[in-house]
Amino acid sequence: MSTAPLVVLVGPMGVGKSTVRQQLAGRLGVGYRDTDDDIVAAEGRTIAEIFVDEGEPVFRAIEKRAVAQALAGHEGVLALGGGSVLDADTRALLAGQRVVYLSMDVDEAVKRTGLNAARPLLAINPRKQWRELMEARRHLYAEVAQAVVATDGRTPEEVTQAVLDALELKEV
Repeated sequence: MSTAPLVVLVGPMGVGKSTVRQQLAGRLGVGYRDTDDDIVAAEGRTIAEIFVDEGEPVFRAIEKRAVAQALAGHEGVLALGGGSVLDADTRALLAGQRVVYLSMDVDEAVKRTGLNAARPLLAINPRKQWRELMEARRHLYAEVAQAVVATDGRTPEEVTQAVLDALELKEV
């Protein structure tokens, strides 16, 4: 018997996937999981360290495996790393899942992520880097999503409610 997450959250770094996944899980009475956390636990080092030590292609291969395992083995709320949708096989695995794309504009993103050293893809000129990342990824997030929930100017509670409403999910 195969399992599938109740909800999968996708979106850029800093959008609030970690906070919203916890709130959603609590309101739905299910567990939550984050593939970035899975990677850190399995590798014994931070994502930034993997990027620096091994490079982005190695990290993406690790991420692809982590996402496939989580999609196959988790029934609660699952948050995916910001770049996970870059992989075509991952996008195929997301087809038919309850996927919500949490979106935000560049000003909100810079406010939330700042010059965070733990975000290796935003190390230099975060506003320009974020805009370029989003130009490459926005259509992929939209492609895999059943619903898009804007997070700009909303509290995590408001975003969580919008996700529940968008998917017509009932709380426990």
